Amino acid sequence: MVVMDVDGVLTDGSIIYSSDGLEFKRFHVHDGYGIFRAREKGLHFSIISGRTSKVTTIRAKRLDIADVYQGDADKVSIFQKIKMKYKLDFDEVCFIGDDEFDLPLLRKVGFSAAPADAVKRVRDEVDYVTKAEGGRGAVREVIDLILKAKKLL
Repeated sequence: MVVMDVDGVLTDGSIIYSSDGLEFKRFHVHDGYGIFRAREKGLHFSIISGRTSKVTTIRAKRLDIADVYQGDADKVSIFQKIKMKYKLDFDEVCFIGDDEFDLPLLRKVGFSAAPADAVKRVRDEVDYVTKAEGGRGAVREVIDLILKAKKLL
């Protein structure tokens, strides 16, 4: 399973508000296609985000990601629910995060990754730092790495 943060991982971390208070985020199609293709090859995906956003819900639905958890900073506790649901061990999971509040879960999973523009403390601790920045194909890079390692790509 690949678990992803949203802001700074699936997006570039920018949050744009209109004068009417509408929230906008930008996602990269390479990440979306990577998720679609990897799902066909047997990978599962979930999202855990500390922020709650309608835009995240819409994107997850379009990517057919059913396990979406928002609005809770305790990502390890949330992941425990996913872990039990799918009967996973930590070493069967990749988590992609970009900021300090992601570190507790990044430290537990079997494979941890961060985008190139993640905060330094995170980059220093993860197993893999992507060449791509968050929201610019970093998720796809990690997915492709996993698929190649499993000889599925």
